[in-house]
Order: sequence, then structure tokens, then C-alpha cells
Amino acid sequence: MKNSEKIRILIADDHYVVRIGLTALISVEPDMEVVAMAVDGAEALELFRRLRPDLVLLDMRMPVKDGVQTTMEIRAQFPDARIIMLTAFDGDEEIHKALQAGAQGYVFKNSSVEKLVPALRAVAAGQRWIPKEVASRLASRKTFENLTSREVQVLNEMAKGLANKEIADTLNISEHTVKTHLKNILGKLRVADRTEAVTTAIQRGIIHL
Repeated sequence: MKNSEKIRILIADDHYVVRIGLTALISVEPDMEVVAMAVDGAEALELFRRLRPDLVLLDMRMPVKDGVQTTMEIRAQFPDARIIMLTAFDGDEEIHKALQAGAQGYVFKNSSVEKLVPALRAVAAGQRWIPKEVASRLASRKTFENLTSREVQVLNEMAKGLANKEIADTLNISEHTVKTHLKNILGKLRVADRTEAVTTAIQRGIIHL
């Protein structure tokens, strides 16, 4: 196969071992080649502008710019860009954000080569790649009511162990308002207390520690 016929891939991940491992797996395939590697989202965007790869494999959580922000910026400048989000996290909120940003595929870092390679080929060909477990997570998300941005802020402060009064002071709102937000959060997440709310929010990818 001629070099020009290969699927040209850009890998962006802040972990060296992951970048090298993915490159080794991809390089074995006769119809693919890794043309560049980036350590963060900002470098990925710059490399994409310069090289215009056929496909981008982006880590969800990277320094400088994360995968969602990088995807949005690449797709804004290059609407035809084909992007797969690579992540170790399976929270429904994170999956939703990635796909909403413009990623056409979602692959877990623990995926076998038998799952990764077909995903790369499918998205490079213009198809979407949503594994069954990801589709299931997205389906379950629809059964929950979305949290407001303020409720997410309150959750983030709760995750730091702050009491209602401390959260009120930090967000410059009344303690009564904090209690109202807390009541709404518990109802929307379908949990019984603060600890369970924080745990559930982290598991779903609504907040990060």
C-alpha cells in the first residue's frame, strides 16, 4: 500500500506511555500511520492546522486544553475533521459532552486492539463509532434532569468538604439559596445525602476531583 493511501492519524495524550503504545498498535496496520503526537490540546490544535490529518485520537482529559475544548476548536475551524475521543472515563455526562462537541467516536483506553482499529477505520470513513456500553450510558442520561451551572458549582464546593455557610460565602449567595440548590441537586441526582450526591456526580462525570 502506498504511503498516500494510508489513514493519517494524529494522537494527543499527555501520557508518554499511552502515546507510544497507541503508535505501536497503529503502526502495525498496513493502512494507517501516525503522523504526529501531541502532549496537550493546544499542541494538538496546532499540529492539526499544520498537518491536516485524516483522523485525530484525542484524550478526554489533557492539560492546557482538554479533549472537549480541543474538539470544539478543531471542528469550528475544520468542520470536516474526524475525531475520536479516547478516555478512561465512562460517565454519561462526559460522553455527552464529547459527542456534543463534535467527536464522531468514543473509545475507552482499556479497549483491545480488536475494538480500537475498527473504530479508527469507521470514523476515518465518515461513520460514527458508539460502543454498546457508551450508547447505554447515553440512554440512561436521558432519564435524569440536567443540573444548572450554579448547581454544578455548589456540587464542586461540596466535593471540597465545605459546609453550606462556607459554600454561600465562596459563591457569594445566601445560605438559604445553598440549601435550595442542595435540595434540587439531591432530587435531580436521585440520591439521599451530600456524600452520595458528590459520589454520583463524580461517577457520571458531572464534576471532577
